[in-house]
Amino acid sequence: MVSTGWRIEVDAERCIGSGSCVGMAPAHFRMESGLATPITTAVEPTETVIDAAESCPVEAIAVRDHDDTLIAPS
Repeated sequence: MVSTGWRIEVDAERCIGSGSCVGMAPAHFRMESGLATPITTAVEPTETVIDAAESCPVEAIAVRDHDDTLIAPS
């Protein structure tokens, strides 16, 4: 895990499979069985990941920093 990086979580119960995160951040998300899933949960900080989380229509994506503070969605 990247100790100074961010953690991406996708709530499978909330995800509706819109794919907006995959379209915005294909290096970080993929579709699996009709739902979004992170390619890896630990990522280096990047605005692309925030944009993807903010674009989720049901706020199923959470981006947290190394001390578990919620970064996105705001």
